[in-house]
Amino acid sequence: MIIKLINEDTLIVGEFKLKCCIGKKGVSKNKIEGDFKTPSGMFRFGTLYWRPDRVKKPFTKLYCKKIKKKMGWCNDSKSKFYNKEIKINKKIRHEKLFRSDYKYNYFILIKYNYNKPKKNKGSAIFIHLSKNYKPTAGCVGLSKKDFLILIKIIDKKTKIIIN
Repeated sequence: MIIKLINEDTLIVGEFKLKCCIGKKGVSKNKIEGDFKTPSGMFRFGTLYWRPDRVKKPFTKLYCKKIKKKMGWCNDSKSKFYNKEIKINKKIRHEKLFRSDYKYNYFILIKYNYNKPKKNKGSAIFIHLSKNYKPTAGCVGLSKKDFLILIKIIDKKTKIIIN
């Protein structure tokens, strides 16, 4: 299955049209770390993460992983762990996955710049939760209801096209 971002606020998943939000500065073929753009292309999905202290393990065919307090995502382009999940280390720049807000109660990794990451080309591109559809730092945001619909439909072979 292929899901498609057809414009800045619509994700097509099978017969569903889901309202979404994307990076504050739109979509780009030349993503750079911190540019507030959502990368364009076709990508696979990775792990689905969830906060067991706030939400139930979701029903999905994706691999799932609990978010723990010391988990982070490396956005330090000088690190060998760039664009990978890490145990938080003060010497490595990172984004916390155990957030105080709701956005990462559930999220799915979009495998952009993931297998052999190019330094400074962008990291931590996720589909995460949104309540108000405000633009993101480069991710795709969905309501919790739509996120839970999405993850029931997709599997490990599903790809996302972002134009």
